[in-house]
Amino acid sequence: MGRVTQFAGNLLAGYLTAPLKKTTHIATISQEMLNATLQPGDVLLVDGNTRLSVPIKYLTQSTWSHAAIYVGQDALPARESWQMPLVLVEADLKDGVRAITLAHYAHLNTRICRPVGLEEHDRKRVVDFVVNRIGHHYDLKNVFDLARYLFPLAPVPTRLRRRLLALGSGDPTRAICSTLIAQAFHSVSYPILPEIKREWLDDPECAECYAETYHIRHHSLFTPRDFDISPFFDIIKPTVRNGFNYRAIAWKESHEDS
Repeated sequence: MGRVTQFAGNLLAGYLTAPLKKTTHIATISQEMLNATLQPGDVLLVDGNTRLSVPIKYLTQSTWSHAAIYVGQDALPARESWQMPLVLVEADLKDGVRAITLAHYAHLNTRICRPVGLEEHDRKRVVDFVVNRIGHHYDLKNVFDLARYLFPLAPVPTRLRRRLLALGSGDPTRAICSTLIAQAFHSVSYPILPEIKREWLDDPECAECYAETYHIRHHSLFTPRDFDISPFFDIIKPTVRNGFNYRAIAWKESHEDS
């Protein structure tokens, strides 16, 4: 029965990760610009075009359905001169943790999220964390856990949407969320979206004094959207950083103006 469940899980994973037909996606950042801008440790958010992207966007109320992390040009073994380097690491529902090229998402809308003030030795630890997990596969035995994503329009209360992504057997869910990346940053105590609680100080001379305590949320609850709204990640827009000048745009006249 285990083999049957595993086989069915693989088939369902293949179905969920297949691209949708008749979808229009605009790449706002070119592959060349991504290559020139990305730094090791940057998180690349992706506006995905697979069947699984739709329910993830619905449950997280976000444009972003997937996240990968940039590890740099030298983190992985060199390839043949005619091959593009593997510079992104992601947790894929079907293939598990894998390394891919920038071309994999060059045709989709993406966003760069950069950890602010991350020290170089911690940056290396984050990169090493994800690289060391390449080849890990996720348990697909719980087919029903995966099947719930086939029904993205079922009404789900807002307060339960994040929790819904963390339910089920575990590994298949983590393959579609940002668990791998969240664990990597947690390994160096870098915050993403921690719970911040105020603890009032027992000081008779200062009734309003308190201390803020950061509590790390469980990694299974993180989604791609969290890196976008995190106050600890900078949003990098290459076009703006390279000195955008709207006056320099060569517009093509519309038919109405001709």
